[in-house]
Amino acid sequence: MTEKRKAPPHAWKPGQSGNPKGKAAGSRNKATAMVLNLMETGAREITDAVITAAKGGDLTAARMVLDRLAPPAKERPVSLDMPDTGTAAGVSAAQEAILQAVATGELFPGEAATLAGIVEGRRRALETQELEQRIAALETRT
Repeated sequence: MTEKRKAPPHAWKPGQSGNPKGKAAGSRNKATAMVLNLMETGAREITDAVITAAKGGDLTAARMVLDRLAPPAKERPVSLDMPDTGTAAGVSAAQEAILQAVATGELFPGEAATLAGIVEGRRRALETQELEQRIAALETRT
């Protein structure tokens, strides 16, 4: 017959932390502190070495330098002649303008999707406004 082992009385209870106060505020991992110290003392030399390597034809170093100088753009400004979106017909015309801009290459499909989402939001706002007016008109009749 096997007996179930009991935990010693000084063992942690379920849900009890071994360090209730936690890590001291502001303390850092020793490895992190060491790396930060190396970066602070050698940052200028490292930067100079990477730039020298990039000038010498090292494409990886050149990519690192260029990525820091001019990071890739997430979005670009878009200029598109849009009709007035104050009516349902205007919203439809705006969607058509967006479609034509993609077809002619003026807009990327992702940019068009963003614009179409904005126009769709405008359409929903118009729809909500129209429904509110209809409900108000019905309430005044009764």
